[in-house]
Amino acid sequence: MNGADTLESGLLIATLATPLMLLLACLWRRLRDSMPALLVLAPLPGLAAAILAIGGTPLALDQPQLEISLALDVPGAILLGVAALLWSAAGVYAFTDLRGKANSARFAVCWLLTLTGSLGVFIAADLLGFYLFFALVSLPAYGLIVHDDDDQAARRAGGVYMAFTVLGEAFLLLGFVLLAAGEPNGSVQIRDVVAALSQSPWRGAALGFTVAGFALKMGAVPAHGWMPLTYAAAPIPAASVLSGAAVKAGVIGLIRFLPFDTAMPGAGETLVALGFFSAFYGVAVGITQANPKTVLAYSSVSQMGVIAAVLGMGLAAGDQGVALDTAFYAATHVLAKGALFLAVGVVAVTAARRLRPTLLLAAVLALGLGGLPLTGGALAKLAVKAPLGDGAAGLLANLSAVGTTLLMLHFLQRLARTTPQTEQPAAPAGLAVPWQVMALASVAVPWMLYPFAGGHLADALTPGALFDALWPVLIGAALAFVLRRWENRLPHLPTGDIVGAAETAFRASYIIGGASERADGLLRQWTMAGLSLLAIALVLGAASLFG
Repeated sequence: MNGADTLESGLLIATLATPLMLLLACLWRRLRDSMPALLVLAPLPGLAAAILAIGGTPLALDQPQLEISLALDVPGAILLGVAALLWSAAGVYAFTDLRGKANSARFAVCWLLTLTGSLGVFIAADLLGFYLFFALVSLPAYGLIVHDDDDQAARRAGGVYMAFTVLGEAFLLLGFVLLAAGEPNGSVQIRDVVAALSQSPWRGAALGFTVAGFALKMGAVPAHGWMPLTYAAAPIPAASVLSGAAVKAGVIGLIRFLPFDTAMPGAGETLVALGFFSAFYGVAVGITQANPKTVLAYSSVSQMGVIAAVLGMGLAAGDQGVALDTAFYAATHVLAKGALFLAVGVVAVTAARRLRPTLLLAAVLALGLGGLPLTGGALAKLAVKAPLGDGAAGLLANLSAVGTTLLMLHFLQRLARTTPQTEQPAAPAGLAVPWQVMALASVAVPWMLYPFAGGHLADALTPGALFDALWPVLIGAALAFVLRRWENRLPHLPTGDIVGAAETAFRASYIIGGASERADGLLRQWTMAGLSLLAIALVLGAASLFG
């Protein structure tokens, strides 16, 4: 192994080893109490690895004796780089936000565990490693959501989040087992099981369970209810990384496991339909919300839907290039959404007379999600224009940009209303600086990454491209003006919408459970009931024994 290979392998190992070493240090109480100050350092090796891989150096590490297989290509590197940047900036914010608060050490431990999984999913090259990191990015996040032990809303949100998370993990486990079973040589490398999928006798079930697991992580409708509850209840730094970086575990999962080398029109079109339904549903419910964090959560539901639709179009056409296009689109969302959540926290502690620069910059990022010309969002729309095409999917994508603009203007209006009424100093530097860094990164980094994603910057500056980016924003702004006049007539849907309905139905089912228990008690008093159950058990046992 030469020096360059050693550096590449070392960076991949350090991406995981750094947060794990910090976790190990948490065994000592004194180090654990000071851990929030070190959160900024944990993602930096991942950022370095991403920069090297984006520059054209594929990174790989295969140690069969240790059952470790890591790899980093350009789509994974793009997402790893922006995720690491967000985790680092939010780590500074978290340190300032947690200072003097109870449970800060516990929060830091859960942060490092979730961070390890969030970075690990981008570099895992085998089924076992990917599943482990996917579980890490999902399960420990519960501790970030319920950081405040006395917050009942956070505890409810955490419970709902865990229910959806466990269900998603179960789907993914079933999918991975079937993927592995369909690989004739017994390999568990992701590239091998995906290549064998077309000939697998369990192709439909494997693909269905795997996509279901990732769709739950992405908050696809109707499995989206956890997302608004979670983002609204979580502390600002946790909401920032969960909405920006952690949710992309589902995106990289679809990029890695969908067989884009084989055209699958049926499965692809189903994913397109699910994606666009989520895109418009997120906007429709989001405009009824008052909490700016909840509005951003429904925006994530909508944006993840667009990503699913793009991947579906690639699957239907057998277009392998869609992986890189989608990775770039998702990267712009990581930057913008993570920054906007930090903006919510900064606005909440800043006097109104000092807020104009913050609100102006937040407006640029928010409208960028709708494709405002010269923003990262405009580049993202341009990147996925080819896979979406000029037909119905392309039209729906443009209409979703109209909806996103409408929703983001609603967010800005609600954000402005959260400004404190009393005069107070500007936000502390530990809160303001991370927000400013992420805001500037949201503007500049997409322009730096676009050429590596296969695009040409000159294409984004043509009159046609500027007009294509502008008209959905203008229509969305006009609709926002109309919405403001009719705002009081909109229905007031609860956060999480269908989750509340499901909880009501579940509570109503208690009466069924009580009636069943009473009936069971009566049946147990009848001697023939026991004999009947025994007979049924014997029949079933004989049927299974003799086939």
